[in-house]
Amino acid sequence: MYKKGIIPFLLILLGAGLEKTTAQSLYTPADIRKAYAKGTRSKDGKPGKRYWQNKGRYNIVLNIAPPDRTISGLEEIVYFNNSPDTLGTLLFKFIQNIHQAGAPRERGTDADYFTGGVTVTSLKINGETRPASALSARFTNAGLELPKPLLPGDSVTLTIGWKQQISLRSDREGMIDSSTYFMAYFYPRVGVYDDYNGWDWTPFTEAHEFYNDHNDYTVDVNVPANFIVWGTGTLHQPETLLQPEFADRYKRSLVSDEKIRIASKEELLAKKVTTQNRINRWRFTATHVPDVAFGLSDHFVWDATSVVVDDKTGRRASVQAAFNDTAKDYHYMTGFAGDALKWFSRNWPGIPYPYEKTTVFQGYAGMEYPMMANDESYEDTSFSRLVAEHEIAHTYMPFYMGINETRYGFMDEGWATTLELLIGYNNFPKEKADELFKMFRVADWTEDRSGDMDIPIITPGTSITGKALGNNQYGKAALGYLALKDLLGDAQFKKCLHAYMDRWHGKHPLPWDFFYTFNDVNGKSLDWFWDNWFFSWNYMDIGIAQVKGNQVILRNTGGMAIPFDLQITYSDGSKETRHCSPQVWEADQKRATVSVSASKKIKELQIDSGIFMDAEPSDNSYIAR
Repeated sequence: MYKKGIIPFLLILLGAGLEKTTAQSLYTPADIRKAYAKGTRSKDGKPGKRYWQNKGRYNIVLNIAPPDRTISGLEEIVYFNNSPDTLGTLLFKFIQNIHQAGAPRERGTDADYFTGGVTVTSLKINGETRPASALSARFTNAGLELPKPLLPGDSVTLTIGWKQQISLRSDREGMIDSSTYFMAYFYPRVGVYDDYNGWDWTPFTEAHEFYNDHNDYTVDVNVPANFIVWGTGTLHQPETLLQPEFADRYKRSLVSDEKIRIASKEELLAKKVTTQNRINRWRFTATHVPDVAFGLSDHFVWDATSVVVDDKTGRRASVQAAFNDTAKDYHYMTGFAGDALKWFSRNWPGIPYPYEKTTVFQGYAGMEYPMMANDESYEDTSFSRLVAEHEIAHTYMPFYMGINETRYGFMDEGWATTLELLIGYNNFPKEKADELFKMFRVADWTEDRSGDMDIPIITPGTSITGKALGNNQYGKAALGYLALKDLLGDAQFKKCLHAYMDRWHGKHPLPWDFFYTFNDVNGKSLDWFWDNWFFSWNYMDIGIAQVKGNQVILRNTGGMAIPFDLQITYSDGSKETRHCSPQVWEADQKRATVSVSASKKIKELQIDSGIFMDAEPSDNSYIAR
């Protein structure tokens, strides 16, 4: 999710103290230690020999008829227990119950936000009818007791009917206008049962995001004629949903480098785009994805193009945009999104975009979903581009990788923020990209010197909220990854990153899997760096302590191992810039010595730490006397 500026400050809860780490031993909580002991994870960073994960196969039928806010659904879930445990109860997630009055939430809201939540209307377990009340949830979690325990290696089939109202106004999902809806988190789903934490009973409270299994989906969205549906996965038989001219445009867009306007405002108003059945069934399928989302409208303009995302195979990905014709920035959106897919695929992370398409839908969120983004419209098209790039970057983290955003949001938001800056260097002059990054991602940390802002990144997100949570997940984590890139150099950093993504994509990696993979592939432990950046209460504040001849002695008051440039002016007027990677702090994280030319006398020194903004820059200069 794209967040900028100051996040409202709420209560900070640090749920568990962090143990002191040693140079070669990272703090590891008890639940993670058990995973290593059981062999589901390995200290070399690879999935253990006994690694497993559960999954579901979802067949969903969703009925929507705007402007009616009540929708109904029927789903069949085949849930596979690949764990070694016998499961007597299944955990269900009812995310839409966050709209119920009285639901615990970490954000203020207004009357338009509220609905009655989800009502389960029918329930079958392995074909046997059960009381719908067996799956009732007042808020976002519900336990379903099975009539027969689910054994390891077995599966259970659940058939669930439900209905709910669409919220009039919600950031992530809901009503965009009277005939435009964005459907996310709309179906009851089985929560994650994993190898280190068991069932994920963490409630959804708005501030923290999501953790899902990789599932297979077939979704039928039934809507009246003249409504278009955009969504996650493959759209089946577009020729039965669109009039021939528009079906042809859609098919051409899948192989075209040029933007094609599949449906214009005028054509939509003339009601000549879709097949004129009373109800059209839009079917989408997707395999091994952590979620699905859909947008629908009877008046949103539809643009589409495609780009090559894999140069070796020539594979293309579709790039689509759905928007109100009045949103001027969205007229450029397929270009912005297409450029992002190409750049991410070829540069950072440098892995071909793993899905068949992406669609940017005009809404209110600045929020990511598999193959979808729900983004606001902005007057500044460069900012519109930045937000779209951030959401598309989330394709890799968390979706491709299967990250637990709720607990370790820095593993996805931190990476999306890192990629946001790196692609920004391609879009803007470096000075502008850096200034935007410092303004939106770093300034809070350096300007707010309360202890809350120095809470270690590794602290579970479920134990933090408000401004400190945003700081840890976005800017601070991104700086940690960028400092690591500076430490290792681009080639080694990419080698380690690709190994991590190759080992763990489609699974559920933990921070330690990331740390240990980098240690393993790097061939040298980086535990000192992980400890410094992710486990400590350090902050960014370095300075010049002393100059002795050609020796510049630096202090690290904040303790964070940041890279910096040492700009040197000699007495003969010559100048030199010496780049210092985080390596200078490995031996002593409080003090470092940098040697400069022995044949010249130092006249002036200046530390320039760039995006690693110094909390107290007054000691960053030196003038010889």
